[in-house]
Amino acid sequence: MFTFILVVQAIVAAALVGVILMQRSEGGGLGVGGSPSGLMSARGAADFLTRSTTILATLFVTLSVTLAVIASVKHAPTEIDTSLSRAAPAQPAGDTPAAGDTDPLAAAASAAAQNDSAAKDDSVPLAH
Repeated sequence: MFTFILVVQAIVAAALVGVILMQRSEGGGLGVGGSPSGLMSARGAADFLTRSTTILATLFVTLSVTLAVIASVKHAPTEIDTSLSRAAPAQPAGDTPAAGDTDPLAAAASAAAQNDSAAKDDSVPLAH
């Protein structure tokens, strides 16, 4: 259903672009009243193109909202996916990890947290 509506929207979009490009560029597109002459006159053709533009634009917006609703309902998660969460492996307190086993920033942070010679005050150490 989603694919069908998407194809219909692409066709409506192409038709809307075509109808817009066929209109005269003299500013008489929107807001033109009806005329007593038929469709074959220039005024009748302008009214037809204006109506076609209005109908196609309304259909395009309606299809866009419909596709958004279908996509949000179709792809809504029913449960939380935990397959990508990384749990830290349990290590005994005395073991140190190998050089490439953990994240280097996490290893540096834990080493700094366990360092007894770190400054106890709130001062920031200078770079060496």
